[in-house]
Amino acid sequence: MNWNKLIRQVHRWLSISFTLAVVANVVAMTIGKQEVWVGLLALAPLILLSISGLYMFALPYMGKLRTQ
Repeated sequence: MNWNKLIRQVHRWLSISFTLAVVANVVAMTIGKQEVWVGLLALAPLILLSISGLYMFALPYMGKLRTQ
């Protein structure tokens, strides 16, 4: 499998999990049962999203450096 395809697929699934974690956080805040772990639940996918997003952002620039 192509690494770029794999990174993009992982990035998509991470965005879904991040969205679900944010929704769970909002629901917990609305109910009034805000726990620390619910707030931290969105951090893991957010960190991985940042890493994969920065990688995909840099891909075109890395390709230009290789051709020069």
